[in-house]
Amino acid sequence: METNQSLHSYIKEELLERIKSGLYQAGQQLPTEYELCEDFDVSRTTVRAALNQLTLEGYLIRQQGKGTFVADQKVRQTLSDTPDTYTEQLAVQGKRGHVAAVDLTVVPANAAIVAKLNVKLNDPIQRIERIRRANDEPTQYEISYIPWHIAPGITKKQAEHSLYTTLRETFSISVAKTTESLEITLADERISEHLNCELGMPCFYIETVAENSAGEPIEYSRSYFRGDKTNFVIERHYAAGDVL
Repeated sequence: METNQSLHSYIKEELLERIKSGLYQAGQQLPTEYELCEDFDVSRTTVRAALNQLTLEGYLIRQQGKGTFVADQKVRQTLSDTPDTYTEQLAVQGKRGHVAAVDLTVVPANAAIVAKLNVKLNDPIQRIERIRRANDEPTQYEISYIPWHIAPGITKKQAEHSLYTTLRETFSISVAKTTESLEITLADERISEHLNCELGMPCFYIETVAENSAGEPIEYSRSYFRGDKTNFVIERHYAAGDVL
């Protein structure tokens, strides 16, 4: 064990390695706290701190009176270029993906939307509020803004599928580029309600601006992802001789 690593951090990393290597399978019950204390030769307080951290990060589920179990694998989504829709990405992971439209309204563009979409103040903007689920469990809450002149009258049925596919097939508008900004936020009352998580839970927050081939912004979205249910993959391709 590295001397600069705290005991509970060391145990957390060891348990996480067992989970990721498949030694502990999804749904499997972990050894008891007493057994882990014996295994690592540490106090129960130290083991409990490690288990609490793994539970907070979504790798474990603790059930009162039953024990600690390995959580189901997190939903893996790619931030790289991909032709796959949300449901297609989940299907290859053995999960059922579903998109539910919570609300569709037309709102006047405010200063924040004007800055992102290059429209005029009070221009009509279609606001599309959606929740994405994996195996019926909410993992993402998203609010999209699309100028009315870009795609007037997007329907609930269209919103519950890929918006980019709808833009391409119904409105003949193709997304050529997206710029995404990723940070960490804490769930407030609205987010915790939509994502069915505790107040203050760490969540990924992504702002996205999509552009067409002419560089015109056509969609702005704000998305919140449960940090204990989601992780992201970024794939990059480099030409021979590229220097990092």
